[in-house]
Amino acid sequence: MRVNQYIQGLPCWVELASHDALAGKQFYAELFGWRTQDMPIPDGIYTMFGLTPDSASDGEGQDDIGAAYQMPKEMSDQGVPTTWLVYFAVDSVDETVEKVKAEGGSLSMGPCDVGTAGRMAMFSDPEGARFAVWQAGEHIGARRQGEHGTLCWVELATRDPASAKMFYPNVLHWTSHAGDMPEFEYTEWLVGDKPMGGMLQMNEEWGEVPPHWMLYFAVDNCDEAAAKAKQLGGEICVPPTDIAKVGRFAVINDPQGGFFSIITLNLQQSASHLA
Repeated sequence: MRVNQYIQGLPCWVELASHDALAGKQFYAELFGWRTQDMPIPDGIYTMFGLTPDSASDGEGQDDIGAAYQMPKEMSDQGVPTTWLVYFAVDSVDETVEKVKAEGGSLSMGPCDVGTAGRMAMFSDPEGARFAVWQAGEHIGARRQGEHGTLCWVELATRDPASAKMFYPNVLHWTSHAGDMPEFEYTEWLVGDKPMGGMLQMNEEWGEVPPHWMLYFAVDNCDEAAAKAKQLGGEICVPPTDIAKVGRFAVINDPQGGFFSIITLNLQQSASHLA
């Protein structure tokens, strides 16, 4: 469905920093059926991902859902992995910068204007999980959701959920409540009364994996999409697995090592989470 605006705190954009952006965009285009559009930027190429324009599209960029770019060599040389980054909509980037600093997070880039498209900044939370914020100008962010290949959920993996429950509500105005996961403790993040993300606690089984945000993309059939990802050179980290009352998901590493999840939501969850 079409999206015309995002309110404070909602995930609004996703961005892939890849060790091989050319191979990466080919992988995702084939996996999700995304179209790609390369745009020149001072440091190289910024590739816009989008869905096939629908009947409601009224111009260029009206079906954008995310983007990718080549990770700078100095970052890859430092061992930074191919990474997906989520952007959250904010009313004021500059006010959010001050809130992040006050709550113990750190600013890693910005704040800066992106032409007339909007204003952005990137951060790490107190545990090091990276995220970004976007103050819309002419570009609100992703223009489609609730369809195959679109972002449908974001999930924080953290070793200190109590700290996160203070940091993110104070920075992004979220609320939280306990999720319906009988096997383990799970927190849902809400914007208003809308669940849009979650949080789980990392235990010793996670080893040295750093705290991070996991992105979930909706797919029509989880098993078929996972098999296709493997065929395209991806690695299946968690095979297709049912989540009671939610749907069926899998965790995948793309050929460059970028991790993400896919999920086929049941009809009830699709309606409640994406409406």
